[in-house]
Amino acid sequence: MNGFGYLRPATVQEAVEAYAAHPGARYLAGGTNLVDLMKLGVERPAVLIDVGRLPLAGIEELPDGSLRVGATVRNSDLAADPRVRDRYPALSQALLSGASGQLRNAATTGGNLLQRTRCPYFQDLDKPCNKREPGSGCGAREGVHRDHAVLGHSEHCIATNPSDMAVALAALDAQVELYGTQGTRRLSAAEFHRLPGEHPDRDTWISPGELITGVLLPAATAGVPSAYRKARDRASYAFALASVAVVLKVAEDGIVDQVGLAFGGLAHRPWRAHHAESALLGAPATPAAFEGALALELAHAEPLRDNAYKVPLARNLALDVLNRLTPAPAPA
Repeated sequence: MNGFGYLRPATVQEAVEAYAAHPGARYLAGGTNLVDLMKLGVERPAVLIDVGRLPLAGIEELPDGSLRVGATVRNSDLAADPRVRDRYPALSQALLSGASGQLRNAATTGGNLLQRTRCPYFQDLDKPCNKREPGSGCGAREGVHRDHAVLGHSEHCIATNPSDMAVALAALDAQVELYGTQGTRRLSAAEFHRLPGEHPDRDTWISPGELITGVLLPAATAGVPSAYRKARDRASYAFALASVAVVLKVAEDGIVDQVGLAFGGLAHRPWRAHHAESALLGAPATPAAFEGALALELAHAEPLRDNAYKVPLARNLALDVLNRLTPAPAPA
């Protein structure tokens, strides 16, 4: 067993200061991913800084109609919150499609965003993995990659982001709140995670030692029809082969007035479908328009030997959700 130190700070500032004072430290909340990686030997923190009891477990309604979700709110509590279910149904649906009930009761909002890929090459110390050990190679490219990326990957990494919640947050235009030695800042949830590029070991744009303190769900997407759908190998406790979160507002004349669309299971981060959104905004909300917009987006896919099936799978998931969210035309 690898030894490690353990600290339990009382405040967010104490947590950040402790991280800065202890090289090799890691933040710990629910531990549903970090502890597993420690058991595998992938993560070997020198010190665990337990942030699970910091005062970050509330869901607060702000004056402008947005919701602020604390970083240690449990996934199950967030999914069940009536305000989230009513105003941001895609988020509730995404959370409930992830993991198992027991894990959702332990996993936190911040931890969900920071969970690492489930690529088997990353989790196996005997296999080459640029994400785990930069420069060692990517075993998945010529190996088993049925579950891997078709968008935004590089020669160095084809892993996918495993989060369901992050896909919904991207489509909903949520923001991630961070606190570090330089103070507080916010990042768009859609841009929070990185594409692999030359540095696949860097999953996010968090600066060293920054702590996620919350997520802001904006008023602009509150109450707008939204939904999440996921395809996986089994009905429970499985990661997405492909998934989609859609926010769609259609005006009375049948024109798309507001749209947010993000894919999961296709890339190193939740894939915000900007090409499809641009094509749909101001266009008629029709199956033909949806198909054309999705074709524009998925034309950028670069599937590998064994995962080309993900492209039509993602298209069909998105078509289904877009059509379901489109209101029926008013009777003549």
